[in-house]
Amino acid sequence: MSISVLAISFDAHNAAELAQFWADALHHTVNDGATEDFASIAADTDSRLGPVLMFHKVPEGKTVKNRVHFDLKAAEVLTEAGRLTSLGAKQIRSLAANDNRWISFLDPEGNEFDLVAG
Repeated sequence: MSISVLAISFDAHNAAELAQFWADALHHTVNDGATEDFASIAADTDSRLGPVLMFHKVPEGKTVKNRVHFDLKAAEVLTEAGRLTSLGAKQIRSLAANDNRWISFLDPEGNEFDLVAG
């Protein structure tokens, strides 16, 4: 018997908009057919290489810290931090506030994620 991760799902106010942010952040594209209710992003150009990111519209807003988040890694962490901010991310903690190891952000719908220097 076998089991594997099909997707990582995000609750969203607007699935297409949130998917577009993450597609831009990860240098990917949103899959065809994205709507306000549902959108997805393939993990890689060969979608067998990882789970799909799926975005689902839900009626309620985010009320507490998310329990799962991305840790992104970049060699040019400050350059990448600026790019993510220009896409709509909001920086909430600096490198200095995180032992000079990572920067913490919120995506456009308030989901936390980190950018690790590496």
